[in-house]
Amino acid sequence: MSLREKYGIPSNAVITIAGTVGVGKSTMTKGLANALGFRTSFEKVDTNPYLDKFYQDFERWSFHLQIYFLAERFKEQKKIFEYGGGFIQDRSIYEDTGIFAKMHYEKGTMTEVDYTTYTSLFDAMVMTPYFPHPDLLIYLEGSIDDILDRIKERGRPMEQQTPIEYWEEMHHRYETWIDNFHACPVLRLNINEYDILEDQASIEPIIEKVGRFITNKSTVKI
Repeated sequence: MSLREKYGIPSNAVITIAGTVGVGKSTMTKGLANALGFRTSFEKVDTNPYLDKFYQDFERWSFHLQIYFLAERFKEQKKIFEYGGGFIQDRSIYEDTGIFAKMHYEKGTMTEVDYTTYTSLFDAMVMTPYFPHPDLLIYLEGSIDDILDRIKERGRPMEQQTPIEYWEEMHHRYETWIDNFHACPVLRLNINEYDILEDQASIEPIIEKVGRFITNKSTVKI
């Protein structure tokens, strides 16, 4: 019997991994997909035409970046459900408006007109009963010190050049966002309580929790 069958996870389930930069979303996505026999859906960082420009000039490129992410994530979400589920998704569409766009607006690096345009478009596309929301959102959380250590370890140049204050701001906003998130069921996992890379057996307790959350989920209001 497979782990998916053992813990009653539907073969067409869609599970989204969320969390701030450095928490290990890609590692969790790969680990769960391999263990469950699911496909993966990854954030397209390397082909993003705005990301490097954005890190150099937040004010100039924040709106462009958010619109690009919204379009790409919407297309990916549509593709996932057209396939019929059975996916682990790296990063959710909800984080863009709930954290990033809101942060740039409040900090003055996105104009009020751009922010209103973006949020209106997001609500029309995503926050409706017709949008295919995931069966479960897994939120990876950890202390800001742990996250900064992980960002340093992976060594992406554009992240190394970003002020620590930016990551601290993001960490705080993620915690506030997840406390108020209700679009689908949420399973919170602390990044210090497992190590998929060094201990592959640590994935099964996570899958057990996933099965419990999916099979016991209640109706979620948009």
